[in-house]
Amino acid sequence: MLVHLSIRNIVLIEKLDLEFNSGLTVLTGETGAGKSILLDALGLALGSRADFSLVRHGHTSAQVSASFIIPSEHPVRDLLIEAGIPMQDELILRRQLRQDRSPATINDEPVSVTLLRKCGDLLVEIQGQFEGRGLLDTSTHLTLLDRISGHPHLVVSTQEAFQHWRQSQQNYNDAEAIFIKARAEEDWLRESLKELDMLLPVTGEEEELMTERNVHANANKIIQGLQSAHEILSHDDGAISKIGSASAHLDKIETLGSNLVNSVIEKLQQITFELNEVETELRDAAENLDADPRRLGEIDERLHLLRSLARKHNCSADNLAELYHSFQEKITRLDDETDNIAQLRLQRDAAYEQYVKKAKELSASRITAAHILDQQVMQQLPVLKLESSEFKTNIQLLDEDRWSANSIDKVRFEARTNKGQAIGAIDKIASGGELARFLLALKVVLSEGEPDKCLIFDEVDSGVGGAVADAVGSRLSALGKTTQTLVITHSPQVAAKGQNHLKITKLSVGDSIISNTTLLDADGHREEVARMLAGEQITDAARMAARTLIDSRS
Repeated sequence: MLVHLSIRNIVLIEKLDLEFNSGLTVLTGETGAGKSILLDALGLALGSRADFSLVRHGHTSAQVSASFIIPSEHPVRDLLIEAGIPMQDELILRRQLRQDRSPATINDEPVSVTLLRKCGDLLVEIQGQFEGRGLLDTSTHLTLLDRISGHPHLVVSTQEAFQHWRQSQQNYNDAEAIFIKARAEEDWLRESLKELDMLLPVTGEEEELMTERNVHANANKIIQGLQSAHEILSHDDGAISKIGSASAHLDKIETLGSNLVNSVIEKLQQITFELNEVETELRDAAENLDADPRRLGEIDERLHLLRSLARKHNCSADNLAELYHSFQEKITRLDDETDNIAQLRLQRDAAYEQYVKKAKELSASRITAAHILDQQVMQQLPVLKLESSEFKTNIQLLDEDRWSANSIDKVRFEARTNKGQAIGAIDKIASGGELARFLLALKVVLSEGEPDKCLIFDEVDSGVGGAVADAVGSRLSALGKTTQTLVITHSPQVAAKGQNHLKITKLSVGDSIISNTTLLDADGHREEVARMLAGEQITDAARMAARTLIDSRS
């Protein structure tokens, strides 16, 4: 609920502080007194576009503050918590105009004008002015229709189905992207696997080949060395012969009965045995070592193939065997992924069909609710002198790329005010009081169950009088019983219905003209209604008529 409005240096308003109560508040005053300025000022605090021409002449800045008391469950609280704005008992929206800047704050915390506007739209709804806000904002029509349709379960199930569809679509898209990338590499993978399959690399093979290569490359030198070693051992004057001579001398000593050399003789015999084995091994090694240049060529070719593939795959030759197995796994996974993609596609299609089913159920419920809404609004129109008008809720199927969690529908309130006129968007069919009365009829029907808002109607009674004006006042009074409602009016029938009455006047102060607003008491309320009935000269008859209008207030 709007509780306070503070205005500084806005056009004719130099300084103004207003307190607001619940119920229906009427604002009256002569033309040009500044009623529209109040709405312009309030619009600034609610996030409307900054208009620096509103700054009062002779001043460099202006400021407007609007204070609200909001219920604990009001949706604006969630918006502010998400934005990190500290919650207080009173919510203060403030806007300044200064030096081509229009800073905004909420509870003295700097905020963007966008956030200010979002909060303002949740707190106040102005009908008949401020294009694109309130019921003139077509983006709200679907939400308003859902609110009176009594199908929250369908809304929730459609939202859940949409999220499941989108997640399934994302899962499929991600898997398909990976699959396409893998498919693009498939030919390369299979060719690389073929090369590796032909080569059949073995871990540690490079080192073994290098060792073998060294043997073949140096075979002659090795043979010469083996032969030289063999000759040294087997020559008549070689190591084996000399050890044999030494053993013979010791054998003679042993025959003389000496046991001193027994262990030495045994050792020499063991050495002689082992040297004979060495001699044999050296002979065999020299004879078996084949310095085959063809084998050397084979080794060099194998090493070249191993190292070329290693360079190609940017790894070591020892890692080629591991790479070979990894390529095999990728090819296997690629084949398996075909089945996975097919399964994900089925899941996506099933989720899509479920969403369409739920969305169509929701759409059907909306169509039913729209017929009821149309009838209820049409019932309100004749008494508001709109008997030639027609209201229709237009529900159209959106293109698939515009489907959302809320629906496959586009909902727009449409109307025409005269027979033969084409039906069109409600914000295009009329202007001024005619449009405001149309919005009043719609608001009366839609008001039940809405979040707590302050409703403001700008000259909803324009161009009507008598019984029609009284009907307008009655409907505004009925709204005021459940929703704080403000109306700018020139009609005494409407003004008489007000529980609170603000009178706006224009005063001359020195060389300046200022606008002033006064909260009227019961006598002032009656006197202002009488003025509206009689004009400048208020008669006793006008006062009696004013009393009758006020006493008839329900």
